Amino acid sequence: MTDYANAVEIRDLTKKYDGFTLDSISFNVPKGSIMGFIGQNGAGKTTTMRAMLNIIKKDGGTVSMLGMDNIENEIAIKERIAVVFDELPFHDIFNADQMARILSGVYSKWDNEVYSQYLDRLALPRKKKIGQFSKGMKMKLQIACALSHGAELLVMDEATTGLDPVVRSEILDIFLEYLQDENHSILMSSHITSDLEKVADSVTFIDRGKILISGYKDEILEQHGIIKCGKSDYKEIDPADIISARLNDFGAEVMVSDREAISKKYSGLVIDPATLEDIMVYYVNRTKKEWS
Repeated sequence: MTDYANAVEIRDLTKKYDGFTLDSISFNVPKGSIMGFIGQNGAGKTTTMRAMLNIIKKDGGTVSMLGMDNIENEIAIKERIAVVFDELPFHDIFNADQMARILSGVYSKWDNEVYSQYLDRLALPRKKKIGQFSKGMKMKLQIACALSHGAELLVMDEATTGLDPVVRSEILDIFLEYLQDENHSILMSSHITSDLEKVADSVTFIDRGKILISGYKDEILEQHGIIKCGKSDYKEIDPADIISARLNDFGAEVMVSDREAISKKYSGLVIDPATLEDIMVYYVNRTKKEWS
C-alpha cells in the first residue's frame, strides 16, 4: 500500500487546445479531505480531470494520485479510485443488477453487499433498464457503483448537477460518511457552490485555464468580503484594494481579498461576508474591474 500525504498532487499541468490552454496549473488534495473544484463552464475543470485520468494526453507537468505517477501507474491507480462524470458511462440496455455483474469482473474489491445497500438507500430499481432512468437516477447509480469497490479517492465532475435539493443533500451526507475513513479523499467539481460550502474542506478556483485561488475553504471565506457603499465612499477606495466592483444606481458592492487589512484602512465602511459564489463571480469579472 503506497503511503502518501496528498491524494492528488498536480504540478505545472499544461494542455493546449486551439483557443484554450490549461496553463501550468498546480494544486494538492490532502488525504482525508474533500476539495471543491470550482469555475465557470469552459474554465478547465473537466480538462484537468481528464488529463489526471489520462483520458487526454497532457502537454506538460506531472500528476500524482495516491502517491503514484498517473501515467506509469495508471492501471494500479484506476483500481483504487472511482470516477463520476456528469454523463452516465453505462449502456442503456443494462439494469442495476447487470452492472454489478459487469463491475465485479472489473474491480478486485467489488462488494455486492455494499452495492445492494446503496441501491436500497438511493431507492434505485434493480431490474429496470438504465435507459428508462431519469437523470437523477442515473447519477445516483453512478455514485452507488463508485462507492462499492473500496475506492480511496473519488473524482467527481458535476456529480450533483441535475439532482433535486433533497437528493443532493442525501448524496452530500453519503460523501461525508465516506470521509469518516481518513484514508478516503474526494475531488469534486461543481457549479453548485452552496453544496461545496456545506462539505468541502478546501477549494481550488480555476478561471480561463489558470488557478486563481487554492486553499482551505474557511480561510478563503474569512479573507474575502464585500463592501456595500455609496458612490462617494467608493471613489475613496484604492483600486489596488479592489478585486472587482458591481456598480448600481446607489453606489457599489466591492469585493476585497483581505478583510482585516481593509477594515483597518477604511474604518468607516462595513464589510459583509462573501460566499464562494460571490468570490467566483467577482473574480471572473476582475479584468473589467467594474460591472453591473
